[in-house]
Amino acid sequence: MGAALLWGALAASSLLVGALLGVARTRPGRLVGLVLAFGAGALIASVSFELAEEGLQTGGPVPVAIGIALGALAFAGGNAGIRALGARRHRGETHKDGETHKDEGGTGPAFGAFLDGIPEQAVLGIGLASGGPVSVALLVAVWISNLPESIGSASDMRRDGTARRSILLLWAGVTTVCALATVGGYALADVSGDTGAAVINGFAAGALLVMLVDEMIPEARSKAGAAAGLATAVGFALAAGLSKLT
Repeated sequence: MGAALLWGALAASSLLVGALLGVARTRPGRLVGLVLAFGAGALIASVSFELAEEGLQTGGPVPVAIGIALGALAFAGGNAGIRALGARRHRGETHKDGETHKDEGGTGPAFGAFLDGIPEQAVLGIGLASGGPVSVALLVAVWISNLPESIGSASDMRRDGTARRSILLLWAGVTTVCALATVGGYALADVSGDTGAAVINGFAAGALLVMLVDEMIPEARSKAGAAAGLATAVGFALAAGLSKLT
């Protein structure tokens, strides 16, 4: 159990590291876009080679499909709720350029990190409980893919005027919950079985896919321009290579 907490904290630590980097200084929009694009590529590889593939091997297509549907619906519904809340809070407020504030800038990726981080790290805990060695590839892929999410989100939240303390508290909370999810996965390994593990993998994959299309990729493209595609390919190649190391 102690080992699960240690490895879970290590995997989740990049969320807080990214938030610290995001609020440390104002970063050029293009740089944030490139970081987001790189992270999007790493996450696509994680979905393909760690979550979906592992779920199919352990539980088959039906549990994975159910998990994907649940994860996609959870992120889409939760993100819609966040946007509606933001619209109510900022109704009638405008930026200096006269445009109405429409969302809670940066909180979408934070919510996505929360939704995909919990099952993703639960998968890490389940793997530890099986008695096998720690998947270095999965650990590194999770760490790398989390970093751009939190950097981009924290940078956007800071740009929109959110206090540094509030941003760091938000990401510290997400980091803590994700780390504890590894312990939860370790504890539930005996009762979840292969089917439960496959659903968990699918849930993480579904939440990530919706978050990528709705949040990270459009934001990366708008900030980094045509270079976003190249950065995404680099992120994908690196994470895909890591996934095949073990």
